[in-house]
Amino acid sequence: MRIAAAWAGLALLALSACGPMGPAAVTEARLASADNEPGNWMSHGRTYSEERYSQLDEINTENVGQLGLAWSYEMRVPRGAEATPIVVDGVMYVTSAWSIVYALDATTGEELWVFDPDVPRERGASACCDVGNRGVAVWNGKVYVGTLDGRLIALNARDGAKVWETITVDQSRPYTITGAPRAARGLIYIGNGGAEFGVRGYVSAYDAESGELRWRFYTTPNPREPDNAASDSVRDAALATWNPTTGAWLESGGGGTAWDAIVYDNETDTLWIGVGNGSPWNRDIRSPNVEGRNNDNLYLSSVVGVDPDTGAYKCHYQETPGETWDYTATQPIMLSTLQIEGRERRVLMHAPKNGFFYVIDRENCGLISAGSIATQTWASGVDMATGRPIENADARYAAGTAIVLPSPFGAHNWHPMSMSRRTGLVYIPVQELAQDYTADPAFVYRPGRWNTGTVHAPLPSDRATRAAIRNTMHGYLLAWDPVAQREAWRVELGAPWNGGTLATAGDLVFQGTLDGRFRAYNARTGEQLWEYDNQAATMGGPITYSVGGDQYVASLASYGTLWFLPAGFGVADPPREPVNARVNVFRIGGTASLPPRNLVRLPMERPPTLRASQATLAQGAAGYTAFCSVCHGTGAVSGGVLPDLRRAPSLQDANVWRDTVHGARAANGMPDFTQWVTASDAEAIRAYVANEAQALYAEEQARPQ
Repeated sequence: MRIAAAWAGLALLALSACGPMGPAAVTEARLASADNEPGNWMSHGRTYSEERYSQLDEINTENVGQLGLAWSYEMRVPRGAEATPIVVDGVMYVTSAWSIVYALDATTGEELWVFDPDVPRERGASACCDVGNRGVAVWNGKVYVGTLDGRLIALNARDGAKVWETITVDQSRPYTITGAPRAARGLIYIGNGGAEFGVRGYVSAYDAESGELRWRFYTTPNPREPDNAASDSVRDAALATWNPTTGAWLESGGGGTAWDAIVYDNETDTLWIGVGNGSPWNRDIRSPNVEGRNNDNLYLSSVVGVDPDTGAYKCHYQETPGETWDYTATQPIMLSTLQIEGRERRVLMHAPKNGFFYVIDRENCGLISAGSIATQTWASGVDMATGRPIENADARYAAGTAIVLPSPFGAHNWHPMSMSRRTGLVYIPVQELAQDYTADPAFVYRPGRWNTGTVHAPLPSDRATRAAIRNTMHGYLLAWDPVAQREAWRVELGAPWNGGTLATAGDLVFQGTLDGRFRAYNARTGEQLWEYDNQAATMGGPITYSVGGDQYVASLASYGTLWFLPAGFGVADPPREPVNARVNVFRIGGTASLPPRNLVRLPMERPPTLRASQATLAQGAAGYTAFCSVCHGTGAVSGGVLPDLRRAPSLQDANVWRDTVHGARAANGMPDFTQWVTASDAEAIRAYVANEAQALYAEEQARPQ
C-alpha cells in the first residue's frame, strides 16, 4: 500500500462536513436518507433502491452540450475497470483491476491514497471474465473491498490503512470476488464467483467493525449433510430439485455463485440476492433428469430474499428453472414502488441474462409481470399462471446442436440499468447475439478449469464469414416502461456489450459504449445531446455528484472485461497497446483534455510455417477453443487485453510454447495446463494458431503502410 501526502487540506474539509468520525462517515441513517444528500453517491446504486437516479439537475437537456472534461486520473493497471465510484463528502473511492482501491479528491482528481491488496497474479487464471472489480462499500469511516482471491478487507477511509481482513472463501478452490460489497444493518454482505470452474455459491455477512462472520446462505444444497448455515432451513426443499445421486454437481458444488447483485431493501427489511448459473452449464450433465422428479435446481438463476440480520430464507422466484445456458440472475436488482392496476405495489425489477424484464412483488416474491426486452429463441414468453417460462424444448440441445438467443453474454449483463423518477422509464443496456450449444460427449470434470458441459463450433477460418457473424451482433440502449411492459424508445448502438446507465433529474441518461464514447441522451425521447471520446471502452455505471455547488459526472474507461477476452473477434478495432484505466470526470465548462489516442500499429513478425495435417489443425482448433479461447479470444483473435497469440514470440519456438502451456508463466497468470494438455496437444494448438497468424500476416502485409 502507498499513501499519498495529499490528504491534508481535504481532511479538514471532510472533518467539518461529517463530524468526528471523519471521511466516509456513512451510517444506516444516512444511507436510508440518501435522497436528502443528492450531492453524494454513498452506495453502489446511490440509494438502497439502487435506481441509479440522481435529483441533481444543474446539468440538463438545455446545457449538457457545454460539458467538458474537469479532470482525469490514470489508474495503475491496463485492465478492465468496471467499478461504480463512491463519492462521500468530496472524496471519491473507486477500484480498478486486481482489486486496487483509490481515494481521490472529487473536485480535482488529486490522489489521496492507494491501497493494493497484492492479489497473486496467478489468481487471474480462475477469473472467468477478467480481473475487474465493481467497487467498494463505505460505512462508519471505513472502506470495504472484496478481492479477486476471495478476501474482504476493511480500510480506514482517511488514509487507506488496513483495519481488518478476512478470507471469505476456500482459496484452494477457484473462487473469485469481482462484485462490490454492500453495507447495511452494521454488516457487510459479499458473494463470490467461479461457477464455470467448479464452486458452490453463497453469500456471507460480516460484522462491519470486527470482520466476524455473522451468517452464510448457500445458494445450492449440500447433498451430504447440513452446513450449519442460514440456508439449512431450505436445504431439503432445494435438494428435492436436484438429482441426489448422480451428476457433475456432486463434485463441482453446482454453481449458483452470487457474483454481483446483492441489494438491501430497508422497506421490507429484506436482503435480495441474485443467483448465478449452474456448474456445469449443461443440466443433463450437471443434474441428470430422474423421471417424475423436479429438476429445477434451486436456487440457480433465482432472486432470493433473506433476512438481512440472520440470513433466514424468506422467499424466491426462479427466472430460469433448470438453467442450462449460463442464464444468470446476478444482474443488477432495482427496487421501486409502482402504480399497477390502480394500487401501489412495492416491486423488485430485474433484467437478467435470459432476455425478460421481470416485475416481482417484494412482499412475497410473486411474479407481477414479465416482458421481453430482446430476441429470444429459448422461450416464447412467461406463463403468468405458473410464473414459468414457456420453453422451446429444442433449445436444451439434448438432441444435437441448438442456436440459441440470448447467448451466454446475456441480453443484459452486469452493466447497471437506471430508472428516472420523472419519466418512469428504466434504461437498460441490451445486446443481441446468438450462441451454438452442443452437449459435450466427452465431458470430464476438471477441477479448477473451465467446466460447462458444452462444446461450441470453432470460428470459421473464412474472413468474410467471420465479418458476417460479427455483423449479426448488435446492442442498443432501451427505454422500458415497467408498468406497461413495453418499449418506449431505443437507440441502436451497433456493437454489443455497451455500458451501464445513469438517469438524472435534468432529464438525461448517460451511457458509455464499447468503442469508448460517453454520451448523454434526452431521457424522454432518446435524442443524443452530447458525446465525448473517453478513449477506451466505457462499461461501468456512471455517477453524478456535486461539491461546492458544482455538479460533476464521472465515468471509468478501460480496455478489459469479458468482451475483450473470449469475444475478441467481435471487437472491430482492439487497442494496439495496453491503455491504463482512467477515471474521467466532467462538469459544465470543463477545459481539461486527454492525451491523444495511440493509434500506432505495431509491426508483426513473420509467423512460422508449420506443416500440419487437417486433422492436426482440427485437433488444435478444438484444444484452443477448450483451453485458450476464454482468455485469448475466439478464433485466436485477441481483444487486446491479453496477448494475441498470433503475435506471440513463443509461437516461433515449440519448446517455449510447450513450457508456457505447462506452467512456465504461472506466476504471471498463465494457467498450468499440464494435467489436461499433452505436449502433442500443445503442438497441435501451436499449429492452429500459426495457421491463423499466417492469415493475419497476409492481411497486414496487404494493407497500405
